[in-house]
Amino acid sequence: MTPEEIENHFMRADGAYAFARWGRPIVPVVFGVDEETLSTVKGAIEAVVTLAGHQMAETDVELGANMMLFFFRDWDELLEVPKLGEMIPDLDRVVVRLKTGDASQYRAFRFEDNGGIQACFMFIRMAGKMAKVPADTLALGQAVQAILTWSEAAFATKSPLAVLPNGGAVILRPEIAALIEAAYDPVMPVAATDKSHALRLFARMGASNDT
Repeated sequence: MTPEEIENHFMRADGAYAFARWGRPIVPVVFGVDEETLSTVKGAIEAVVTLAGHQMAETDVELGANMMLFFFRDWDELLEVPKLGEMIPDLDRVVVRLKTGDASQYRAFRFEDNGGIQACFMFIRMAGKMAKVPADTLALGQAVQAILTWSEAAFATKSPLAVLPNGGAVILRPEIAALIEAAYDPVMPVAATDKSHALRLFARMGASNDT
C-alpha cells in the first residue's frame, strides 16, 4: 500500500484524518445468534485481535462489555432494546436514517480521553443480501471493521477480505492485515488526527516486511 492509500483508509468525508485503535482489552458480547454462530463470531474477533497483537478479557471493569454486536431483522427492533438509547445518542433519529437508507449495518464508537477506542457497538440487519453471507465471512468482516476507526470509504469498493483459490477459506487481505499490525505497533499512538500518521504506518509496514 502507498502512503496515500493508507491515508484514504482513515480520511473522513469532510477531509479530516481520524485514526483510533483500542487501548483497553476487548470484551465482546453478541446478541441475536445461536450458539454455533456465537462461537464463529467470537472466534473471528479473537483472530483479528491476535493479529493486531492486542488483548481480550473476560470483563471490562468499567463497562462490563465494550464490543457489542447485535444481529436482527428490522431496524425498529433496536428501539425495543433496554437502555440502548443511553449508549447510542439520538437512537430514534439514527433508526429513521438507517431505515430510509435501507442500511444493512451500522457501527458506533465511544472514545477514551486520549482518543483511543473505548467501546464499539455494531448492528447488523440480517435481511436481503446480508442474510445470505456465510457466518464466518460476516464475522471476520465485522471484526476487522471494529478493530480500527476506518473511514467510510475504506472498504466501499473493495472488501477487506479475500477468498483463497479453488473455493478456499475467506481470509483477511494481506495488505489490510499488515496495516492492522502496523497500527497496533507499540511505538504508534492510539489515536491520530494528522495525516503524517499515515506515513508512519507506511514505514512500520515496510519495517515488518523487512524482518
